[in-house]
Amino acid sequence: MTRSKTTITAAIMCLASFILGIIFNNLFKSSSFPYLSPAVKLRTYPDLTSYTTENLSRRAENKGDIKISSVLDQKENFTSYSIEFEVLPSEAGESKKVSGLLNIPNDDKSFPLVILVRGYVDQSIYQTGMGAQRVGEFFAENGFMTITPDFLGYGSSNEQDGNIFKARLETYTTLLDLLSSTDSLSNWDKKNLFMWGHSNGGHIAIAALEITGDNIPTSLWAPVTKPFPYSVLYYTDESNDGGKFIRSELSKFEEYHDSNLFSIHEFLNKINAPIQIHQGGNDSAVPQAWSDDFVLKMKKLDKDLNYFVYPQADHNMNPNWGEAVNKDLEFFSKFMR
Repeated sequence: MTRSKTTITAAIMCLASFILGIIFNNLFKSSSFPYLSPAVKLRTYPDLTSYTTENLSRRAENKGDIKISSVLDQKENFTSYSIEFEVLPSEAGESKKVSGLLNIPNDDKSFPLVILVRGYVDQSIYQTGMGAQRVGEFFAENGFMTITPDFLGYGSSNEQDGNIFKARLETYTTLLDLLSSTDSLSNWDKKNLFMWGHSNGGHIAIAALEITGDNIPTSLWAPVTKPFPYSVLYYTDESNDGGKFIRSELSKFEEYHDSNLFSIHEFLNKINAPIQIHQGGNDSAVPQAWSDDFVLKMKKLDKDLNYFVYPQADHNMNPNWGEAVNKDLEFFSKFMR
C-alpha cells in the first residue's frame, strides 16, 4: 500500500507540474501580463512627442525679458551688445539661459527688428553672433535692430540636452521663446518684425513659421529644406565616426516616434509669411536642387515667395553677398508699417 500510494502521489505531482507548466507558459505569452511579455519593451528613449509641429503649435507662449549683459562693440552707426534671455526647452522642465548678440542703431528712436538664425558652427570655435554677424551689421547700418541667439550649448548659454535629437528640437523652442520675448525690447517699434535664416538656421526658421503661423517676412539663404531625418543623415559623413553614432541614435528615435510628425515638409501649408530665398549654384553644403524642389512645393501651395539663384555663389553667397543682402533690405522695407 505504501509503494502504491507513493506511486500515485508521484504521478499526481508530475501531472500537476505539467499542467502548471502549460498555464504559466500561456500566462507569459498573454497580453494580460504585459510586464512579463517579451513583446513589450521598457521605454529607454525619451518621449519627444511634445516637440512635434502640431504639439508645439499648441505650446503656451513663454514671454520673458531680453536682458542686455554688456557692450561688445561701439560702431559709428550702431552698438553691439551681449544679451541673455530665458527659455523653456520643455514645458515640464526648468528654464535655461540663452545668450546672444543684439545690434541697436545709434539713434534715439524705435526700430524694426530682424531675428537672425545662423547655421551650423562647430562649438569649439564658436563665438557669440558667429554665423550671422556680417549680415547683422549690415542691417544695423541700415536702421534695423538685429538679434542673433547663440542657442543652448553655445556662447555663454546653458548646456544643451545630452540627447542629440532633443537638443536639435530645443532650437525650435529657443526661437519660439525669443519671438515671444521681443516685446521686452524698448527700442523695437513693436510693429515690424522680420527673420533671416542661413543653412540649418533656415530650417529652424521654416519650422517656426509653421508652428506659429505668424506673418513674419523671412529671408532664407541656402536653407536646409530636406525633410527630417534626411536633413540630418545627409551630413553624417562629416562626423569623425562617419555618422555611426548619429545613425544609431536615429534608429532609437524612430523606434518610438513617427519622423513625419517632426518634418517641415508635412506642414508647409501652415506657413502664412512671405519668403525670399537665395541659393548659390556653387554651394557644396546645400545643393541647389533642394531649394528648387522646395520652391516648387511652395508655389504649388500658392505661397508668397521670391527665389534668386546665383550660379557662381557658394554657401555664404559669395561673390554675390552684397547683391543678396541688398535684395533682403528691399524685401523687408516693402513690408514696413
